Amino acid sequence: MDEAGSGVPSQLRKGVLEHCVLALLRDGPKYGVELLGELAAVSVMTTSQGTIYPLLSRLRREGLVDTELRASPSGPPRRYYTLTAGGRAALGEFASVWPLFRDAVDHFLNDPQGDPA
Repeated sequence: MDEAGSGVPSQLRKGVLEHCVLALLRDGPKYGVELLGELAAVSVMTTSQGTIYPLLSRLRREGLVDTELRASPSGPPRRYYTLTAGGRAALGEFASVWPLFRDAVDHFLNDPQGDPA
């Protein structure tokens, strides 16, 4: 799928990418290329460095992630991103709302008339 595309997958990805990144950081620090690889493991979530790094910078400014430079076994130091308490709270809030949102969309997709099931 085209990262720069304006199609439905691209718009949906933009809407949830931030929270997917927060979820990937839940179990420990990761660096940008590592996050890109984990997102790409699910094809509809594939994104680019031009998207992920500005997103990570915004998450840092908003206090949802912290950063730390660490030596790399190959090449220059890497910037690792770690979930903050605020990031955990934002992820928890999203996780509690997402099933309701997903179910609402599924309701309309499965019942175009909007009639109660």
